[in-house]
Amino acid sequence: MGASLTSPASSTVRAEAIAVPPQGCPMHQDSQPVKASPPSECPMHQAQAIKASPPSECPMHQSVSGPAHQERAYDFVKGASDIDPANMMPPPNQVPAPDQPFPLSVTREESNIPRHGTENKWVYPSEQMFWNAMLRKGWRWKEDDLAQDDMTNIIKIHNRNNEQAWEEILKWEALHAQECPCGPTLKRFGGKAKEYSPRARLRHWMGYELPFDRHDWIVDRCGKEVRYVIDYYDGEINKENYQFSILDVRPAFDSLGAVWDRMRVAWWRWTS
Repeated sequence: MGASLTSPASSTVRAEAIAVPPQGCPMHQDSQPVKASPPSECPMHQAQAIKASPPSECPMHQSVSGPAHQERAYDFVKGASDIDPANMMPPPNQVPAPDQPFPLSVTREESNIPRHGTENKWVYPSEQMFWNAMLRKGWRWKEDDLAQDDMTNIIKIHNRNNEQAWEEILKWEALHAQECPCGPTLKRFGGKAKEYSPRARLRHWMGYELPFDRHDWIVDRCGKEVRYVIDYYDGEINKENYQFSILDVRPAFDSLGAVWDRMRVAWWRWTS
């Protein structure tokens, strides 16, 4: 999901008169000298200084509560303290499991994905949170399953997959740059691993593999909700950036606008 132009700085020339000016000049009058000033519509004539900011309709100006697990996320970004000063205990999702064979990091990485309703960005889970999440889904550790380093690599692959998905969404959202000048934000998302999309089923009927995962991401486009479908297919891991999956990202057929976007992209690909 540019270059900026700067106007050259204006120069001021000060002229000082040597000869005595005529009696009609302002300095011979009782009132204070008149100083050159900018037009009245300039910001300096207003009660409060105006700072450059995104349009008022941008999501960051709205107050919408986010997911609970994101509220204290920044406490764990880049190795911050993992102790809650209120009770001197770590939060529940960062507590090691009773039968956990080795310690896991609680550090969380900040993403590049803007979170709806706040100026912050989404924060990825730590290794410990990921481990606990797998346990909640019924997974159990065995000696030959995962090593400590494996969890580190899993987190890196997971984070890269999400960054890649957002990059693909931004390509679609570029079609609406004039409609939403402040850019899209991610509102919510959900996994639907076994709910194959019609497109994935069609590809499977044609002899291709089914995706190993599917997500639906709800994007806020300056007040308009847009759903994206993301199918994840197996690929070869890139050891330099941990990119692993092949992603099929597209807006869902929820509106005529989404249909039109997909038709435009299909036509561009066909003619390019």
